[in-house]
Parts: sequence; C-alpha cells; structure tokens
Amino acid sequence: MRLASFNVQNMRLRADHLDGARDRDMPEDLGPAAPLLDDYDRALTAAVIGETNADIIALQEVFDQPTLDHFHDTCLRDAGIASYPYRICLPGNDGRGLDVALLSRIAPQAIQSHAHLTPAHLGLDAPEGLSPHTPLFRRDCLEITFPALTLFICHFKAPYPDAAATWPVRNLEARAVCALIKRRFETPAKENWLILGDLNQPRHEDLPATAPLTSGFAVDLVARLPAGSRWSYHDTMDDFYARPDAILASPALARRFPKARPELIRSGLPYEARLYHGPRLDTVGTHRPHASDHAALVLDLPGL
Repeated sequence: MRLASFNVQNMRLRADHLDGARDRDMPEDLGPAAPLLDDYDRALTAAVIGETNADIIALQEVFDQPTLDHFHDTCLRDAGIASYPYRICLPGNDGRGLDVALLSRIAPQAIQSHAHLTPAHLGLDAPEGLSPHTPLFRRDCLEITFPALTLFICHFKAPYPDAAATWPVRNLEARAVCALIKRRFETPAKENWLILGDLNQPRHEDLPATAPLTSGFAVDLVARLPAGSRWSYHDTMDDFYARPDAILASPALARRFPKARPELIRSGLPYEARLYHGPRLDTVGTHRPHASDHAALVLDLPGL
C-alpha cells in the first residue's frame, strides 16, 4: 500500500473554474492577472499527485465534494494522470469551507466525520475562554477505515497570527485525536492506524502543541528522515521553512515497518523555495505557477 498526504492550498471550484494555489495575501496573488495562472497551478497540483502514485491520498484545503470531483475528473482522470474511484470530502468547521478530503483506489469500509464533536463529547477540558460545547476541530478529523488500516485525516488550527495564542486550540485538537483513537481501539498501540495531514506545527515551540500525539502515543515517521530534510512548507512572506505536514503511525505499525520513511515530493514548489535544489515540474515559476506551498508526503507500506 502506498499512501500520501498533500495540502493543496485553497482549492475551490467557482462555476467551472478552480481557484489556483494562492492565499490572496500577496500582491502577486491579487489583481486581474493572478487568475490567469490558476489552471497552471492546478495542472501542477495534479502532476504532483501523479508523481506520488499513491493508492490512498489524504488532502487538505479542498472546498467541497463538487470541487474534489471536478479536480479529479478534469485535472487527473481526463488528463490521463490518475483515476480514483473513491472520493470523499465532507463538510467541516472551517469558516472558508476548506475541508479535509480523500482520494482512494481502495474501497473504504467505513467513513466517519468528527466535525460535530465538542470537548464535552469526549470528556476533555476546554482551554480557558473556549466553550466546552464549541466544535473540537477547526476543520475535521476524518476517520476512514480500510481492510488493513484506519486513517485519521486532520488539518489543525493555523498558528497565525500568534502561535502562542493558538497553541491551546491546536493542543486540544491533538488531545481530541488521541481520545478518538482510544475510543475506537481497546489497545491502540497494537492496532494499525495512521494520522495524516497538516498539523500546523510552527517553526519554534518550546512545548509542541502536538505533544499528546508525539510523546509516546504515536510514532512520527517524518522524524526518521535526516533533520535538515524534514521541511514540507515554505512561507513566502517571511521566507522560512517548517514541517507542519505529518504522518504519525501507531506503535504496532511503526514496529512492523521499521524502515518505512516518508518521501517528500517538492517538485511542485516555486523556485522562491530556494532550500530545495532538486528537479521541478516544467511550468513551475518563481512564485507562481506552483502546485501548492506544501510538499506532498508519500509513504510505502509494502504488503499491507
């Protein structure tokens, strides 16, 4: 089994046109010329997905099911890049409608959104100032069960504009994912599961908000890579690199695949991400066109 996780940066369908991979927070991403590059962006997004050659892909920042289907049909299938018969994008809690999603060649056995859950549902203490009846997840934790593996697809609260102020929210999301897995499995450490997605871990944090997940509960497979090669995201405005994207494995799965290390596909990143010196896709530009401001993570689990 080959899996991937990819934040596709603000993918939204408007009539028959997909928004490009842009946040509209820079002059280059605004104005009448900016939309002219949208189709190039999404062709590059599709090319990166094709490069993953993954059986199952966890996506972040997809607007809705029609967006996912349109992207699949026009940019992936009709372009001869890839075909995924199973596509899932359920409504989450993001105010802009950017949800987590799934593309799969393997039929899921069960699909469960947890967007409705509150701290009260799971018996968790809410941070000061947050109601125990507020939704736990800023987007969702989408639970997908396959015959040999259960996935938990996440996209945590962004650490902007103040990482310290958002720490309690991201920490609550991390605690909630732990609670869900403990609720699902009697002995989580012995089961096969993965947490995939954008956990929005900032560059510097003395105590990571994601510590409930990574301090003895799950195994951070990206940490198996050399320290200098773990980054998956480039911030254009402040020119820094971070590793918000994660694949966390259950202890049982990590033991079963001791040599499994994620691969980062950075070929769709813009040339302004100067730390990457490898090959890029043909139409990638200095800022745009690009596939996303994130790299894709790919993991092989042979025989699963």
